[in-house]
Amino acid sequence: MAKKIVSVFLMFIMVMAALQIQQAVADDGYKSCFEKCSEDCQSEGNGGTFCEMKCDTDCVQKIAADKLKAFVP
Repeated sequence: MAKKIVSVFLMFIMVMAALQIQQAVADDGYKSCFEKCSEDCQSEGNGGTFCEMKCDTDCVQKIAADKLKAFVP
């Protein structure tokens, strides 16, 4: 029983490590877009939650549009 628990724990660690590596490599401009947008939004006097939601929506749309443009000639 203890061997099963240890093996499940090790598999969990491996999966989490793989996800962390994948997230670190997957930055496609979202982080830089979000940081700039958030700074600009908060300097205008808006709240943190409002800016987070606004910038998340804006940057996801921008990244999606850029990816779409790459496929459409």
